[in-house]
Amino acid sequence: MTTFKEIRGQLIRSVSSDPANPQEGQIWYNNTIGVLKGYINIGGAWASGGNLNTGRGYLSGCGTQTAGLAFGGFTTPPSTYYGNTEEYDGTSWTEQNDLTTTRRQLGGTGIQTAALAFGGTSGYPLVRAQTEEYDGTSWTEQNDLSQARYGIGGAGIQTATVAWGGSTTPADTGQTSTEEYDGTSWTAGGALNTGRYATGSAGTLTAALAFGGRDPSPANTATEEYNGTSWTTVPATLNTARHSLKGFGTTSDALAFGGEFQPPGAAVVNTEQYNGSTWTTVSSLATVKKGMAPGGNTSAGFAAGGGPPAASRVGTEEWNDPSFEAQTLTTS
Repeated sequence: MTTFKEIRGQLIRSVSSDPANPQEGQIWYNNTIGVLKGYINIGGAWASGGNLNTGRGYLSGCGTQTAGLAFGGFTTPPSTYYGNTEEYDGTSWTEQNDLTTTRRQLGGTGIQTAALAFGGTSGYPLVRAQTEEYDGTSWTEQNDLSQARYGIGGAGIQTATVAWGGSTTPADTGQTSTEEYDGTSWTAGGALNTGRYATGSAGTLTAALAFGGRDPSPANTATEEYNGTSWTTVPATLNTARHSLKGFGTTSDALAFGGEFQPPGAAVVNTEQYNGSTWTTVSSLATVKKGMAPGGNTSAGFAAGGGPPAASRVGTEEWNDPSFEAQTLTTS
């Protein structure tokens, strides 16, 4: 009789419990429950990370999964605006020097040692144009945005950022204006085709991606790409309309996650991946989130904090692709 080892070159061990640290491709028979199992690649998935020291929503973030940054934010009740800044090492968050201006729904780009914070609100009518740069230790005020706004999108690095959309008042359902930052000042860029606020963001100054958000409709699915001069609406739309979602990646490989349906105004776990032409639904967040701090890329990223508005969310979820999991194997 031919054995599995002769066919596949792998011996299947019979064990009373699943191995504590299985290896990729390992197969075993759990004789306690009578099940054949394997440690297999399940594609991209979210897993728990370290908790923020200060739970909050509507904050911003940047950096990587092992060198991340989270700043600003908001909790209610009572309404509290934060300038808190925390650094992530892939395991835990550490408090750093605060933003000069406390605010929520601000834009953020860059890396842990060279970040940019712009726009936001400290409670209407305090809509912010302030721009601040972070050097790995402290924040320093720079030249303001040309237009104060909150719910602003952005992509790039500290010395080359594009910012778009956002709102100037509670009645404003979304700006079309775009601004570009060169490390010193902001100048006008090409206008969005669909004015909106609280979009998801990915990419760079010359290859940016804006998706979702809110315009006169409760939530949007549109995706636009920026080439450093103008925006183009692409055929691909999100499968789930939402605003206050976040994202990371590039114009050819991006992730969109969390956000809010409206109505009924509920935060969601939905995650979608963009390949440059299509959005595909992938593994969901473990916890509903909106307005969280994002960082990383489609191989290794994070989402920290986030609402619902009444909650002080401290949790971080980490995205990894590939991810491996022990699963029951069948012959079908």
